[in-house]
Amino acid sequence: MGSTSQEKSSLSATLFSSQGMVIAGIVWAVLALLFFLLFSVTVQGEELPLWYSIGTYFFELGAFLAASLVCYRNWQSPQMVSGRNVWLCIGLGVFFYFVGGVLFGVWELAWNLDPAVSIADGFYVLSYLFLATGMILAVVSKRLDLDISQWLILFGVALVGTTFGMWVASPNLFGLLGAPEPVAIEQSVPTTAATAPGVSAPKVEKSSAQTSPETDSEKETSSAPLWVEAIDSKLEPLAFGFNLFYIIGDVFLLILATALILAFWGGRFSQSWRMIAFAIFSLYIADMYFKWADSRGSGNYESGGLLEVFFVFTGVLFAVGAILEYDISTRSRQSRRSRRTAKG
Repeated sequence: MGSTSQEKSSLSATLFSSQGMVIAGIVWAVLALLFFLLFSVTVQGEELPLWYSIGTYFFELGAFLAASLVCYRNWQSPQMVSGRNVWLCIGLGVFFYFVGGVLFGVWELAWNLDPAVSIADGFYVLSYLFLATGMILAVVSKRLDLDISQWLILFGVALVGTTFGMWVASPNLFGLLGAPEPVAIEQSVPTTAATAPGVSAPKVEKSSAQTSPETDSEKETSSAPLWVEAIDSKLEPLAFGFNLFYIIGDVFLLILATALILAFWGGRFSQSWRMIAFAIFSLYIADMYFKWADSRGSGNYESGGLLEVFFVFTGVLFAVGAILEYDISTRSRQSRRSRRTAKG
């Protein structure tokens, strides 16, 4: 009995150790990549199955929930080298992104809604604000001192990120997609064809095939509560402002991620913050792809594309960065204590 309890305790200690959790994150990312690669491609004209959409949300939300939990652990520990407030802000940012993803999934999968703006966008905005605050605190604590070449790198990243974001917002801005083809409007000319007196021209009834497809979509969205549709309709005029905020926020986070890499280049604590920076890069790739595909699809884009696996990578990288920071901080304090006891 004693040996089995010791084996269970050692197994749990191994699984919840820093190395075990990092390996679990890597396995989660690999499984998500295989899931997206195997099932994201469908025959042209067919929609993605419901089980696949649920699976994509499962991988994405699971990664962000795990990241928020390990960030919460870092905030509780007074041993964090970067400071507790840094991980509080990053943890809240990741958690609000998780809540926004849950709401977005309910809107899409449960109620078949695809509004321009929903309640989920409010949590996404909070996520951007808290992530930016946490990264700013991390950069300020490092007392960033860049040379001219590093400032040029930051300027180049800002320029490329802004230009690409503008193109994503308006694909026709630089003429890369070409201007939309003009719609030909046919003008009906009244004919003077003679008809027999007393005989009226036959009435042409509209076939059901010529009816607007909006009726089908309205039937699909009929399962949503009325208060949800009312909120979506009230938030719809804010779509431009939200999209502009997302583009500016993505570019700003991209600049902060580059600054983190430059600030924490080398040293013992560089690994964790490189993971955080790579998480921001991954979020930028996934978010820009989603906006680009949505603009190409005229707002009818169906989520679950292959490059959306970078959303999963984002959550995993945030979690790995927090785990590495906790491991390095606790080990450094323990080594200092052991040295003091050895000297004593």
